[in-house]
Amino acid sequence: MAKYRLLALVGVVFATGLPVASAFGQGGALAQYEPILPLPETVALDRNKVALGERLFHDPRLAQNNALACASCHHLSRGGADGRARSITNSGAPDVINTLTVFNAAFNIRTSWRGEFRTLEEQTEADLHNPRHANTSWEELLPKLKKDAHYATEFARLYPAGIARASVLDAIATFERSLVTPNSRFDQYLRGRQDALSAEEKRGYAHFKNYGCVSCHQGMNIGGNLFQKIGIFKNYFAAPRAITPADLGRFTVTQDEADRHVFRVPSLRNVALTAPYFHDGSVKTLEQAVALMAENQLGRRLSPADIQLIVKFLRTLTGEYQGKPLPHD
Repeated sequence: MAKYRLLALVGVVFATGLPVASAFGQGGALAQYEPILPLPETVALDRNKVALGERLFHDPRLAQNNALACASCHHLSRGGADGRARSITNSGAPDVINTLTVFNAAFNIRTSWRGEFRTLEEQTEADLHNPRHANTSWEELLPKLKKDAHYATEFARLYPAGIARASVLDAIATFERSLVTPNSRFDQYLRGRQDALSAEEKRGYAHFKNYGCVSCHQGMNIGGNLFQKIGIFKNYFAAPRAITPADLGRFTVTQDEADRHVFRVPSLRNVALTAPYFHDGSVKTLEQAVALMAENQLGRRLSPADIQLIVKFLRTLTGEYQGKPLPHD
């Protein structure tokens, strides 16, 4: 597992989006910086492409049966996920794995729990072809979109190729890159506003660092920048638990035994809004999630008081979207 642990330090640099020299400081001392950095308050994107991608993101016609949009599983009013253990597929059956939030997804090194996809465009195309999701093909989808006069006009105005595979993927991914939730109370604290956090929330952040949670949940997205095995100090998948294909994690992608039960570490941004937790959606509360992660990943049994302090800190990670606070649970 050494290859995954080594990525933790490197991830601090690459998740920030800063040049290497800036991230480590002129003297090369990373210690003068916090292991977590605030999200950018703005992102430079073509607003017209964002608007076009937003319409596509919410359009159920992207699915073969015209009944399942990207937003069906990624509700922007529910933390960018859907509040289910597993989303409902186009057949009405539960999906095989929990839906991750789409907010701040652009800052992750890979997308999905298994990290199959390097870009938002790759994941979008895979979801369009996935038989459980949109279950469509470009031969079917592009003619459908060309029948829409608004799409035809906007694509012709924004893309030389008009409505085509690359332009559809670019529009959707551009919208997804706009889904940034800055200005959480913790971001305000990192930018120097000491009174943005209460004394208990600051103690929770100190516990988060001192117990070692920050070894995997760091960088600008407070996670999302490395892979890690679930169950370092304890076998999370021990009997009587029945192993499902989703539990195999990155092994399903690489077929490497070292990747069995390895997952991309999720971002903790807006985590108070995205229950239930873990890849199988089996954990209902933040308190449960903190206790299980401490025991399985850190080899620590935390007191109820310390768990509550860490949860108080995690609740400060809820940001804003389009200048408005995201709804709290």
